[in-house]
Amino acid sequence: MVELKFTKSNVVELRPHQVSFLSKHKHASVWVLIKKQAKNTDNPEIYLYHGRQAVDLRMEGLAQTEPVCKMEQPVDWEKIWGLITST
Repeated sequence: MVELKFTKSNVVELRPHQVSFLSKHKHASVWVLIKKQAKNTDNPEIYLYHGRQAVDLRMEGLAQTEPVCKMEQPVDWEKIWGLITST
């Protein structure tokens, strides 16, 4: 399961029920994939977090929570798929 999010800042809008689901299933292959489109740039960044990081991600955001993987364009989708399916 992959929760997809978009942000223009370091804040990730995970709702309480999403955090609860991700935390409850933290031993499964549950992920949060975030596209961050920063102001004044055409190159979005992609962040991948495991579900067990949901509380930290919600409380502390992108700047304070270390991603499993972070990429700029071009995105290596095969690498991301490999991380998601290896758990």
